[in-house]
Amino acid sequence: MTINNSYLESVKKQMLYYKTIAEKAMEQLEESQLFYCTNEDTNSISTIVNHMSGNMLSRWTDFLTTDGEKEWRNRDAEFVESTATREALLQTWNAGWTCFFNAINELKPDDLEKIIYIRNEGQTALDAINRQLAHYPYHIGQIVFYAKMLKNSDWTSLSIPKNKSTSYNADKFSKERTLKHFTDDELKKLQ
Repeated sequence: MTINNSYLESVKKQMLYYKTIAEKAMEQLEESQLFYCTNEDTNSISTIVNHMSGNMLSRWTDFLTTDGEKEWRNRDAEFVESTATREALLQTWNAGWTCFFNAINELKPDDLEKIIYIRNEGQTALDAINRQLAHYPYHIGQIVFYAKMLKNSDWTSLSIPKNKSTSYNADKFSKERTLKHFTDDELKKLQ
């Protein structure tokens, strides 16, 4: 397996992990909490989802052949609350992720060196992927943080629970060394 092949597989696993983290955070909330804003300058979880989906649809539709900022995208509208139900929100969420995974699954290792454009600025496909690998987890962190604040003490941890690092590490170090992606075990725990 080439390094480029390994890289693409790593991206897929990491993005699936972060997608799952956000979904598990949203599952813990009441429907109304998905649309809650603390003030006018704060985005609700729903608004963050709308923005992420809009970004994904724009960036990953015809990824290698058209500019990542599509003419049909209305980025400003992504920040106006337009979704009213959990079901509609999850449809928006899944539309973006489906577009992303369809595009990334079609990429070949040699495609990583191709030049693509976002807002008329050229970069390698690899750099564009890295850009999104930072962008999406940034917003997923916002979703998780917001969900945890809204849920308060009823929160079910999505990572190593507070004050459990010692036992978590003891379990990890009690096993034989293995070569695997960090998400292999983490995704199992989230399911």
